[in-house]
Amino acid sequence: MGSPLDIVFMGTPDFAVPALRKLCAGPHAVRLVVTQPDRPKGRGRKIHPPPVKAAALSLGCEVLQPRSIKDPELTARLESIRPDFLVVIAYGHILTKDLLAIPRRGAINIHASILPKYRGPAPIQWAIINGEKETGITAMLMDDGLDTGDILQLARTPISADDTSSTLHDRLSEMAPALLLETLEQFSLGAVQPAPQDEALASYAPLLRKKDGHIDWHQDADAIECMIRGMNPWPGAFTFLDDKRLKIWRAKSLPGDAGAPAGTVITGFPDELRVAAGSGMLTILEIQGASGKRLDIRDFLRGCAIPPGTRLA
Repeated sequence: MGSPLDIVFMGTPDFAVPALRKLCAGPHAVRLVVTQPDRPKGRGRKIHPPPVKAAALSLGCEVLQPRSIKDPELTARLESIRPDFLVVIAYGHILTKDLLAIPRRGAINIHASILPKYRGPAPIQWAIINGEKETGITAMLMDDGLDTGDILQLARTPISADDTSSTLHDRLSEMAPALLLETLEQFSLGAVQPAPQDEALASYAPLLRKKDGHIDWHQDADAIECMIRGMNPWPGAFTFLDDKRLKIWRAKSLPGDAGAPAGTVITGFPDELRVAAGSGMLTILEIQGASGKRLDIRDFLRGCAIPPGTRLA
């Protein structure tokens, strides 16, 4: 075990909280937690603190919430601390060269993919949408690019056929603390050397928008199933029945020729909703109407029959 380190932690959402808790429970000193400003949330638009702030205050950490990465107060506080490391997990901004130069030993980022694949803000969702069989988390030494720094260590996990963005998010978040602590120790001792990323293998995972959840029934059934899982819980996969939006929470692809145009409801078992895809078909397992709640498909169809021949758009 190396000497205790002075750490400044930078993060914002739930994903970063387990790593912060683990750091605070260990031998290292978390001198400051930097997170995004409080923002309005929910239907009432009430102001809420980011999850990292709530966790940091409960742990007795000092919190700073700059409105800009170029805020002079942020630079001044980091320079006054001169930590051994910045630890950055889903903070939400790319750090400038000036900030990255402040820590004595460097800035370490935990990213939710096996870099260089899926750089960017939505790596978990796109790994599922694209049908990947494996993903993981990467500890990297930060530079001023977007997830382009040298790789220090990796941890991998399979993506199961039932994984959604929510379940995979939680699993990767729980993997992060162990990888972070091991990386801090091994890098501090000189036991791990930074390895440049292979740019030929790089890909980008752009931020998802609400409209990205609109199902294209002309796609292959397997691709649509992956898309539904990747969009769960946000932005949510949806289709239209006439002018009414239906949110699809769970579905399974089925082999075979549907014998009908893409998006057509076809005959299946009783209390089943089968839909033709561009290739194959899907059986819808969980659905939500425009003004209802999430329901098992059998319960939904009892109150809203959708007969064969109906076209979903």
